[in-house]
Amino acid sequence: MARKIDIEQSEEREGGRLAGRVAIVGFPNVGKSTLVNRLTSSRAAVVHETSGVTRDRKELLCDWNGVSFLLIDTGGVDLGDPSPLTRAIADQARAAIAEADVVVFLVDSRLGVTAGDEEVGEILRSARKPVLLAANKIDDPSQELGALDFHRLGLGEPLSISALHGLGSGDLLDRIVELLPGETAPIAGEEAIKVAILGRPNVGKSSLLNAILGHERVIVSDRPGTTRDAIDTQLTRGETTFLLIDTAGLRRKRKHRQGIEYYSELRALEAAERADVALVLVDSEEGLVDQDLTVADVARKAQCATLVVLAKWDITSISADDLRPEIQRRLRQRPQVRAVSAKTGRGVNRLLDDIEALFSRFAGRVTTGELNRFLGELMEARQPPARDRHRLKMLYGAQVRVRPPRFRIHVNDPTLITRDYGYWVENQLRERFALEGVPVTIDFIRR
Repeated sequence: MARKIDIEQSEEREGGRLAGRVAIVGFPNVGKSTLVNRLTSSRAAVVHETSGVTRDRKELLCDWNGVSFLLIDTGGVDLGDPSPLTRAIADQARAAIAEADVVVFLVDSRLGVTAGDEEVGEILRSARKPVLLAANKIDDPSQELGALDFHRLGLGEPLSISALHGLGSGDLLDRIVELLPGETAPIAGEEAIKVAILGRPNVGKSSLLNAILGHERVIVSDRPGTTRDAIDTQLTRGETTFLLIDTAGLRRKRKHRQGIEYYSELRALEAAERADVALVLVDSEEGLVDQDLTVADVARKAQCATLVVLAKWDITSISADDLRPEIQRRLRQRPQVRAVSAKTGRGVNRLLDDIEALFSRFAGRVTTGELNRFLGELMEARQPPARDRHRLKMLYGAQVRVRPPRFRIHVNDPTLITRDYGYWVENQLRERFALEGVPVTIDFIRR
């Protein structure tokens, strides 16, 4: 099966080039996300028996016999449904077709040719892209006659496959590779800054991503829970590459979530785990609430550098200065606060500068000389209480890791360091070396 060189999970992948882009399209509930998971040997796409689970187009890097290509999962195209959300899903699928070099048109062999299949077929014929017609849900070779009916779509010989069991998936991948144009767009390497956009439901995460990119990359709706997957988008500005990750809304008491909601939030948590920087969005109409603190704690536990973004700035009188004292008091990493408006674009361009500067500190290194001069100043400024006539001596220190920074400080007796004193040293370190919003770990060890 195809090996996933995942944009999401690979820690050692170097930058390279793609052989092309492949979109998987079809009517709702024909098994597109199941096929994506099969071809990538992953569970990256959310799969549920409810139709319409996939909404935005989700991109995954795959490799077959040494050929790398981008696989694009899309939502079901149902032109007969007039609802705004369904129309937006169809627009996302059209965008995927327009960007693709090859399109896999997935149909349900058990249902035969439906009116919806004919509508999607008409879109594909007008797109004038190479199309592979795949008849899904053929779980046994004796059922292959069910694929013959799809000849009438006029899109070539149907390939019999079972996305659930893997029947015919290798043949499908062989055909995909044959049709790919060769090397096209570059893919991000480890130098890319991975940015997870986190927040509670309906706080404006997808709107912010679209504003940063300058086009409608993901669906925006007033309905909470519109975004269900973690959607990766690569952006290059100058010599800097960003990997922006839109996520589903995070709620409190996640252990009570079930079904689609559970898997959507799981993808959001995984996005935080692989990110370097987390943007924690706060609704400026409501100010900082307990649920925002829960989201910020997700970023902290994932060891992300954190930037608090005050969203919907155009419809409120609350400013970043109003929120900053509470942020400093309630969040241990003491992140900076930036106000933006996705609607007007105010503050959006500056946000990328802030992310780049924050990542520089997240990946930076304090020299041993600077650190030890700083430790000497701390010893003069304050010491914890003595114990049995023994006083703390911080002998020397060094930074032992980056992304995020970790420091090792050698002391005469680690038991002399109280919890409050440890936090004080951490806060002084942040202030001295501009590490606001950066996760810092300090190991006090005996000489």
